[in-house]
Amino acid sequence: MILLSSILFVHFALFCKGEQTIHIATDLGEIKGVQMTSRLGEHFWAFRGIRYAKPPIGELRFQSPQPIEAWKSQIYDATTDGPVCPQGYGSMDLISEDCLRLNVYTRDVNDLKPVLVFLHPGGFYSGSGRSDIFAGPQNLMDRDIVLVTLNYRLGSLGFLATGTADATGNMGLKDQVVALRWVQKHIGKFGGDCSSVTLWGYSAGSFSTGLHMMSPMSKGLFQRAIMMSSAPLGQFDFKDNQLELAQKQAQLLNCPEKPIKDMVACLKTKPTTDFVNTVREMFEYAGKPIYNWMPVIETDFGQERFIAEDPYKIMEKGAINKVPLIIGITEYEFHYVAYYILRNGTERVLFNKDFEKVAPIHLLYETNTEKSRLISRKLKEKYLNNQSLVFPDSVEKFGQLYSDGVIGYSYHRFLDMVSKHMPVFSYLFTYKGRYSHFINPSTNQTEGAMHHDELLYLFHVPVRTPLFSKTDHENKIIERLTRMWTEFAKRGNPNDSKDSYLKNFEWPTYTDSKKEYLEIGDNLTKINGGIFMDRFQLWDSLFPLK
Repeated sequence: MILLSSILFVHFALFCKGEQTIHIATDLGEIKGVQMTSRLGEHFWAFRGIRYAKPPIGELRFQSPQPIEAWKSQIYDATTDGPVCPQGYGSMDLISEDCLRLNVYTRDVNDLKPVLVFLHPGGFYSGSGRSDIFAGPQNLMDRDIVLVTLNYRLGSLGFLATGTADATGNMGLKDQVVALRWVQKHIGKFGGDCSSVTLWGYSAGSFSTGLHMMSPMSKGLFQRAIMMSSAPLGQFDFKDNQLELAQKQAQLLNCPEKPIKDMVACLKTKPTTDFVNTVREMFEYAGKPIYNWMPVIETDFGQERFIAEDPYKIMEKGAINKVPLIIGITEYEFHYVAYYILRNGTERVLFNKDFEKVAPIHLLYETNTEKSRLISRKLKEKYLNNQSLVFPDSVEKFGQLYSDGVIGYSYHRFLDMVSKHMPVFSYLFTYKGRYSHFINPSTNQTEGAMHHDELLYLFHVPVRTPLFSKTDHENKIIERLTRMWTEFAKRGNPNDSKDSYLKNFEWPTYTDSKKEYLEIGDNLTKINGGIFMDRFQLWDSLFPLK
C-alpha cells in the first residue's frame, strides 16, 4: 500500500462562493482543483486547464510539442477550463494557441483506479475537451475511474505538412502523445493507475486512436482502446505531405509559397486570428472534404516520427500496439449531413449535375480520374438506383451512402484488419432518444442514432441536453454505457454478469467467421453476420487492399 504522504498532500479551503478546493503536490508543482457533483449526486474532484506542453507559439508553431516545465514555486490554479485550440467555430474569447491543456476528474486521489483518456471529435479542425461545451464529466464520475480529456492542435496549426523539416506534420497527434506521457508520469497523484490506461476517441479522436495503435511513439502509453465512429483505414490513402493545402493557407495569409522555408517562416509571424478567420476558406468548398487536414507519413528529418510507414502496411504486418479494442458506429451517422445537402437546392443540383465530380470530394476517395468516375457510378447505382436526388425522398438512401463513405467503411475496414491480431468488441448504436445531434426541422423530432449521439449519454453535453436524472428515460442507457466502458477500462472486457444493468447479455468478441456485434438500443442484443455487410462488400470490391 502506498502511503498517502509519499505521493501527495491535500488541504481544503472555501472560496467566497462556497466552493471546496483541493491542493495536490505533483512533480511539476502544486495544483489546485475544485469539487464538482456527478449526475447522481456524488462529489468528485476536477482539475481543469492543466498545461501538459509548452504553448506552441513563436518558433514552436508547426513544431513538435515540448513537455511543460515545472512551476514548483507557484500554485497552479486548475479550477476552471482552459482555452480551446484555434478553430473557425465558437467564441474568440475562448480561443488561444496556449491551448495544450488537459482536464483530470477523479472521485478520490488515494486508491489507484483505471484511467480513461478521451480524444475529442471535430475533423481535425474543431472541438475541445472543455467540460462546459462538449465533455462534461458528470455521467462518468458515477463510476470509479479517472477521466482525462484534452485539447490538441487543429487545422493548419496542428497539421501543416510541407514534406520538409520546416513542418513535418502530425503536430496535433504528437500533442496527444505528450499528453499520454504526462498521464504516465503524473496521473498517480490524482488516483489514476498509469498501468491501466484506456485511450478513447470519437470521430477524428477515433481516427487518432487507431493511429496510436500503429505509432511507435505511443507504444506502452495505453493498455486498451475504444474507437467510436471513424478509423484511419478506408478508401483513402496516406501521403507524405499536404503541401498544396499549406500553400493555400499561405495564399490566404499573404505569405510566399516558395521557398517552403520562407513560407513557413512567414506563417509563424501571422496572428492567431488570421488562421481562425480563414478556416472556412481552406476547404475545397462548403466545408468539404470533412477530413481536409490529414495525418501524413513523415519523412525522416531526425525528428521523432508519429507515422513512419504506410498505416495499411503496418496493420497488414500486425506491427501494432496489440491491445483489447471496442469499435463501433451509429445506425444513421451522417444522415443529417445528407439531409441538409439535399434540402439545399444549390447542393442538390450540384450532385445531380456532376455526381462523379462532387461525390469523391465528400466521400474521401481520389478525384478526377477514370477510376474515381467508375467508383462514383458504381456507388450511385448501388445506393441510389441511378436516380436523381430528390428532397426529401432520397434522404434515406443518400444518408446511407454519405454515412458509409465518411464513417462506416473506415470502421468496417479497420475492424476487418485489426480483428486478426487481437480481441475486438464491435457495436452498432441504435438508441433513439429524446435528444440528438439532429432534430428534423419538419417534424421537430429526433430520427435515430446520429454521429456523436452516444456521447450524449457518456458525457454531459451542456449545449445539447440537460443533466439527466435517475428518473429520466435516458438513465438506463447512461448506466449501461458508462458501466460497459468502465468494465472495459478495468479488465479489457465490457461484460459483467454480476452488474444489475449488464447481467442479461453477453457481448462476444468479433470473429471473421461469425462477425458478432452488440446492438446497443433500448435493449442490448447480440447479432451475427456483421454490420451493413451488403453495403460494405461493394466498398471492399471498389477499394481492394494493395
